[in-house]
Amino acid sequence: MKDFRTLKFLDFFKVLFARLGVDYPTMRKILAVKLTMDGRRTPTIFNQQAKKKKQEENGFMKSLGMYVLMSLFLIPIVVFGKNYFFQMSIFYGIVMFLVMTSMISDFSNVLLDVRDKGILLTKPVGKKTISAAKTVHISIYLFFLTAAIAAAPLIAGTLRHGLLFLLLAIIGLILLDLFIVVLTAIIYYFILRFFDGEKLKDIINYVQIGLSISIAVGYQVLARAFNFVDMEIVFSPSWWQFLLPPIWFGAPFELVLQHHSNLYLVGFSLLALVIPIISIIIYNRMMPSFERNLQKLTNQNGESRRKERRWKNWIARVVCRSTEERVFFRFADNMMRNEREFRLKVYPALGLSLVFPFIFMLNEIQMNSYAHLVASKWYLAIYMSCLMMPSAITMLKYSGKYRGAWIYRSAPIANLAPLYSAALKVFIVNLFFPIFLILSVIFIAIFGFKIILDLFVVFVVSILFTVICSLTLNGTLPFSESFEDAQQSGGLKVILAMLLIAVFAVVHYVASLVPFGVLIYLAVMVISTILGWKQAYKTIWNF
Repeated sequence: MKDFRTLKFLDFFKVLFARLGVDYPTMRKILAVKLTMDGRRTPTIFNQQAKKKKQEENGFMKSLGMYVLMSLFLIPIVVFGKNYFFQMSIFYGIVMFLVMTSMISDFSNVLLDVRDKGILLTKPVGKKTISAAKTVHISIYLFFLTAAIAAAPLIAGTLRHGLLFLLLAIIGLILLDLFIVVLTAIIYYFILRFFDGEKLKDIINYVQIGLSISIAVGYQVLARAFNFVDMEIVFSPSWWQFLLPPIWFGAPFELVLQHHSNLYLVGFSLLALVIPIISIIIYNRMMPSFERNLQKLTNQNGESRRKERRWKNWIARVVCRSTEERVFFRFADNMMRNEREFRLKVYPALGLSLVFPFIFMLNEIQMNSYAHLVASKWYLAIYMSCLMMPSAITMLKYSGKYRGAWIYRSAPIANLAPLYSAALKVFIVNLFFPIFLILSVIFIAIFGFKIILDLFVVFVVSILFTVICSLTLNGTLPFSESFEDAQQSGGLKVILAMLLIAVFAVVHYVASLVPFGVLIYLAVMVISTILGWKQAYKTIWNF
């Protein structure tokens, strides 16, 4: 088994783990196994590319390149100017947004994992050691994720502001990561404490949506803690700012580097130090209870979600053209509703899709007025609800039960194209349409019934966009690959797909300036969608 560099570095702290009551040699072996399993890629029956991959290749490490690219946009925030409080608050706000979003979508399944309990708890391994291994496992990946996001800005900031800046920034990032891990665990702890069975799994998904919304809204609130007066950034102290963690971590820079001190800056700086430490103490004490309550995830009591619904059968008859497609529709519907790991990765994006359109509209209201917003074409912000589609559609090819994909080949049918189209129709009906419907009602309340035709255009465009996004699946059948391979998803293709929806929005805006332009654009999009849908799945998987 490979001796990972991270474990060699961890050896320097084995005395600390021993003092905390952790069996370090055992914990190290558990981590070695976990990291080895993380690096392995099990070939699936339809995934030919995976056969030539090295055993220790880790898709997560490859995906860090995306975060490194995003970090380049943080360099100007850190380098330009010397308003450390504002600059570093925004920096930590963005880092917290990216890290916590990844924590919710990618690491929740690790935090809530109960699969290893059947092996480890039957062996002479202490619960504290198991808990420590899980915490360190998450922390290792959290370190690489944070380093990918923050390394470039911190190097540039050090060259600009000096070594003391680097020291404060590293300490702040460590404390921020501790705070994020513990905050996520505490939230899940209270959910596990009060709910059970299938309802517990549903509540966890709803909480993830709530967390995603809270993160996005909190970032906007953070920006409004500072005002622009005569081209200068001015901080206006208020009690509610103590509820914004990024401000805590931005305050020490103003206090130490600029030697500006007041009651608020001192209070924020103390919170940045004290709250993560208190959180770790609380986390350490509640961990045994947290591990016990995790067993509730294995309970199947409560109302089953597998009961067939009449209205879903009616929808299947409406949107599906053939009997085969209706069968695949019900199959895909059951897979999406009962795949907890799929929901863990996709549902948080649903929350962001609800919030993003209003974030930009709030900025417009702040700069002008509500009346100006209503009279404008800001209803086109509803296109931002489509931003979640590329990443969500990419997740359709993964499943925790991917080994059962052999049934596709053994099914008594000549063409698997209906499976492909049915899965995308379930995605539209179950995931996208509810979001779009909620946003449409709110937008009609704001802008009036005059935008109904525009909303029809956006919905038709979103269906065409679904077909385009499905090209990122590279011909892979739905639910036929392991979630372990999810980190290998093409990030560049997702970004390009997101840019494409901006092109659709711009064309829509131009069409709205021409008499009958929106109506013509709708007709063009309807024809394009019908032709695109037919051609996309006409020859897929013919036997």
